[in-house]
Amino acid sequence: MGKNGLFDLERHFAFYGAYHSNPVNVFIHMLFVWPIFYTSLLLLQFTPPFFHLPAAGGDGVPLNFAFVLALLYALFYLLMDRKAGSLAAFLCFLCWFGSGAHAASLGFDLAWKVVLAAQLFCWTFQFVGHGVFEKRAPALLDNLSQAFLMAPFFVLLEALSFVGYEPYPGFHASVSSKIEADRKEWQVSKQKKSS
Repeated sequence: MGKNGLFDLERHFAFYGAYHSNPVNVFIHMLFVWPIFYTSLLLLQFTPPFFHLPAAGGDGVPLNFAFVLALLYALFYLLMDRKAGSLAAFLCFLCWFGSGAHAASLGFDLAWKVVLAAQLFCWTFQFVGHGVFEKRAPALLDNLSQAFLMAPFFVLLEALSFVGYEPYPGFHASVSSKIEADRKEWQVSKQKKSS
């Protein structure tokens, strides 16, 4: 059964899902949300480390803001759903590890350009998805922190739903009804503003 409060997966998923009902927009997000997360970590790899974890054959593993961000996302996802959250946490740390290796090979002078280009490219498609297909402003305009924090997990849960994953029995039915209610409320509000 679902959790309440900050780790209420159903509430978070319904909020985010209300802004992502069009299949093309969902697909666009599935393609571009994780690269946004990855490139954010890539840039944060250049922040000074708080300390180094000892590692064989080197200076150790630097724990910096990239690690903190990956850890926060991973813990948030784990606390919302153990199974899918474990996969999401693994992906967060895979992104952290990969971005660290990528940062070391690129160096800051090239990395920030790669991050800028990737972020602009990914965000442009996200806004096209909302403007052209969803015809609704992105969730980040209504709840910035929730939209940024939930986006990677949302697209992962969307992908897992294609193979039949459900965090608990009745999750998708409950979320679908909440999304439908929110979309109807938004439509009514939109019609009132236009008339």
